[in-house]
This record gives sequence, C-alpha cells and structure tokens, in this order.
Amino acid sequence: MAVVKELIKAQDGAISFGDYTLPKKTKLSDFEHCGDLYKVKTFKDITRLEKNGMFVYESVPGTAVNDLKVTGNEVRFQVEGPEDSQITLELESETDYKVYIDDTNVGKMKTNLGGKLSFSVELNAGTSASVRIQKA
Repeated sequence: MAVVKELIKAQDGAISFGDYTLPKKTKLSDFEHCGDLYKVKTFKDITRLEKNGMFVYESVPGTAVNDLKVTGNEVRFQVEGPEDSQITLELESETDYKVYIDDTNVGKMKTNLGGKLSFSVELNAGTSASVRIQKA
C-alpha cells in the first residue's frame, strides 16, 4: 500500500485518498464519484475527507486511505501512516458499532449525537491496518 499521489482516486467502486508525506496542506475539491462530490485536504499533520460538503473522515496525524467502501451497515478501508493515528468517522448518530482492526474486534462503540466515532490505530512507517466498522 502507498500514499495516494493523486490525493484522491476511484476504482472498483471504492475511493482512495491522502498523502501523509506532504510537508504542507494540499487540497483537491470537486472530485466526482458515483454522483457525489468529494473534497480532500491532506498533509503530514491531518487528512480530511468531505462528501457533498459533509464530514466523512479525519485522521491526526495524516494518513493514506485505500479502498474506502461504505454500505448501509458497514465501512471498510485500509489505512497507512507514519505513526499511530486518531481516526474520526461520520456515521449514524447515537448508533452502536463494532470496530475491527486487522480482523480483531476492538470493541463496541456508540456514536455521539452528531454521529462521530473516534478510535486509534497503531501504525508504524510502512505498515498498514485493515479497518472494518459494522452496525452492532
């Protein structure tokens, strides 16, 4: 897995985005995929994705996300970064989700009133983690 040099790209119904190797904030707006418009902001300190002007994903520090797929009951993606990262996703508000990292159930979490779900992923330079979040 590697950073997304195009900042955001689509393939096989999924999107990939983010470049944590950039020294300064770089943005790309109006990326169309499946009738939606995406905007990505990324660099070493943060990676953020918006869909149709609404928050989707944020990591601190920045990460690269590959093969992000969102269905009615599940979110899946591969994440890579230079160090441990705090990830926040926008999901359904006040809903229980099971979080799996590298196929290990790390617990059940409930989104807040705004639908935010935050968790940490242990990463080292050159390593990646598989993340799957399912409605409980």
